[in-house]
Amino acid sequence: MSNKESTMADLTKEELLGMYRQMHRIRAFEMAVYDGVQRGVIAGGPHLYVGEEAVAVGVCTTLRPMDYITSTHRGHGHLIAKGGQLKPMMAEILGKATGYCKGKGGSMHIADLNLGILGANGIVGGGLPTAVGAALSSKLKQGGWVVASFFGDGAANTGSFHESLNLAAAWKLPVIFVCENNTFAMFTPMEWTTAIKDLSARAAAYGMVGTTVDGNDVLAVYRAAVEARERALAGEGPTLLECKTYRFLGHYVGDPEDYRKPGEVEMHKKNDPLPRFEKVLIEAGMINKELMQQMMAETRQEAKEALEFALSSPDPDPSELTMDVRRPFKPLGDLERVSYIVEEGVG
Repeated sequence: MSNKESTMADLTKEELLGMYRQMHRIRAFEMAVYDGVQRGVIAGGPHLYVGEEAVAVGVCTTLRPMDYITSTHRGHGHLIAKGGQLKPMMAEILGKATGYCKGKGGSMHIADLNLGILGANGIVGGGLPTAVGAALSSKLKQGGWVVASFFGDGAANTGSFHESLNLAAAWKLPVIFVCENNTFAMFTPMEWTTAIKDLSARAAAYGMVGTTVDGNDVLAVYRAAVEARERALAGEGPTLLECKTYRFLGHYVGDPEDYRKPGEVEMHKKNDPLPRFEKVLIEAGMINKELMQQMMAETRQEAKEALEFALSSPDPDPSELTMDVRRPFKPLGDLERVSYIVEEGVG
């Protein structure tokens, strides 16, 4: 039995079709955002996840509601895969009071602690230390939760990456470091800044497991994430999981994309994760053309309704400007600080 067949045998038909639907929900949502920007009803230049859907779905399918994720500036896909609902997400992108963060976070800073979403982050590599802190909280409180930290290949060259992996490995923390290697750090090809071919090779320097998978193969991502999660729960420490993928759209909506080679995008679209998974499901007799078209229509309608909901939602009331701001800082002594970490930590 091949690895793919073995992985499919571990999942029910409902779970496999659920993964397929989630990938389409992400694609439909992002294209609705893209359309909204083009029409002038969404301001700014959102960073879209089109082409990378298999990574978020593959990883988050292995997580439980109690597990946590940290996200990036390109985080819509992570949030949907972890259980985020499209209407409050879209409302947040439009800065509306009905958004997940009441319109205060916007596209790059959506969070929902009830879903285990510790927040998207506009700082490159900014979610890595947060993930380590959440994993430390799990270990100190014996909470049993795992943290998946999503970041891009550009973040792998930041100090926060090295410090976070080193500390997580030294303390054997339950973290899955998920590198979404889409080959570009903004506009810069990875080969211009990084000498190694596989970023997972850096795991050896910290004494942790590192693995590279095809990030456009949702089952390969899922299989690797399951193994990483099992290691984390067994007390064997973190894993560096590199998922090689590609973004079909620009760094942001409106990006002129003059850094790409002619024909590059079309070449990578031949490896689109959605039709690849469709082929697997068709060959397994789990889906047909009619069901595929039905799912696509349903997810596009859901995304359309999310945009309509956001557009009809009220703006935040100015009186709430200073609400939800963290409590004033109080200096803590050493013993108080340890107690604070344990009692006030995530979870």
